[in-house]
Amino acid sequence: MLEVGMKAPEFTLQDQDGREVSLADYRGKKVVLYFSPKDNTPGCTRQACAFAALYGQFEALGAVVIGVSKDSAASHQRFAQKNNLPFLLLSDPELQAIWAEKIAAYEADAQAQYEYYGMTEADSRPTDAGEGILDDVRNLRNV
Repeated sequence: MLEVGMKAPEFTLQDQDGREVSLADYRGKKVVLYFSPKDNTPGCTRQACAFAALYGQFEALGAVVIGVSKDSAASHQRFAQKNNLPFLLLSDPELQAIWAEKIAAYEADAQAQYEYYGMTEADSRPTDAGEGILDDVRNLRNV
C-alpha cells in the first residue's frame, strides 16, 4: 500500500515515443505520477482526460504529469494522440514502477479503479485518493 512519505521506486521505462525515461530525470522537480490499468477503457480515459484538462495548472505549479500503465508504448502513442494528452505515458509491462497488487485489484473490480484513483462517475476528476506528487526528494505526498 502506498503511504505518504514512501520513497518512489527508481525506474526507467519507455514513453509513448519509444524514448527511455527515468524517474531520476526529474530529480528536483515535482512529479504527479499516476497509474492506470489499461488504455482506452472508460475509467482510464476519463482519468487521463481529467489530468489533461488540469495540465496547465500543474505546469503553473512547476509539476510534471506522468501516467504509467502496463500497456505498450505503441498503445500509449495511439491513446495520447486520440485524447490529445500533453504529458508522458510510460509503458511498464514488467511492473517495475507499478504496485502490482493495485493493478490486479483494478482488473478484478472496476469500481476499485474509481475508488483508488479518487474518481467518481459523477465528476470524473482526480482527487487525493490515489494520485500523489513526488517532491524533489522522491517522497510521496498527498495532493
